[in-house]
Amino acid sequence: MTSRKWEDQGIKMNFEHQFDRHLSNSEDQVLGCLRTPVKIQAFLDDLEYSREEIYRCPLRVLRERVASCYDGALFGSAMLRRIGYPPLILEMLPNSRDDDHLLALFKKDRHWGAVGKSNFVGLRFREPVYRTVRELVMSYFDSYFNTEREKTLRSYSRPVDLRRFDATEWMTTERDVDDPIGKYLTAIPHTPLLTPAMVRALRPVDRRTYDAAMVGADPAGLYRP
Repeated sequence: MTSRKWEDQGIKMNFEHQFDRHLSNSEDQVLGCLRTPVKIQAFLDDLEYSREEIYRCPLRVLRERVASCYDGALFGSAMLRRIGYPPLILEMLPNSRDDDHLLALFKKDRHWGAVGKSNFVGLRFREPVYRTVRELVMSYFDSYFNTEREKTLRSYSRPVDLRRFDATEWMTTERDVDDPIGKYLTAIPHTPLLTPAMVRALRPVDRRTYDAAMVGADPAGLYRP
């Protein structure tokens, strides 16, 4: 396969030995169509939502056509990397009554956007219109709730550049990619979003909003407190 080089913040990266050399011709053609964040999101939207406690690398996501939010964020960051963005992810953490959520981040014209896989309608793509990471994260607040209709988002991590894990071959490995990426996310600080008074004042999500968010959701893949 022909070697392709991409520019990423002035750093030349050769994907022949990182990802593309593992692709068949048909797989290369599929990924060749994912030239924008919007098209990457559309690909993720078409995937089955994973109900298993398995953490797939981007290559497995491509081949198995299934992903959780964790898998989707890694796939999204790998695909963003192929088109010139750094491979960034961010973790959002809820209270103890919900599941965490990962996003692949990108920046355009000094504004942040995101790509994501979710079982909920409102926890996926964001246009690059947010001036800060916190502003982007807060755009998810009202859509981040559990099956009891409780708003649960509480904190978020800094953007993590997955190039730090390239030695683990996180894009192509058959091993569970929760280690070391997931362990690293657990270990780093997370910035709180709400004060205790704010938490006490939160009202439940109204039924209409809840029903809209659940359109297309797989009940078997929902976290239940």
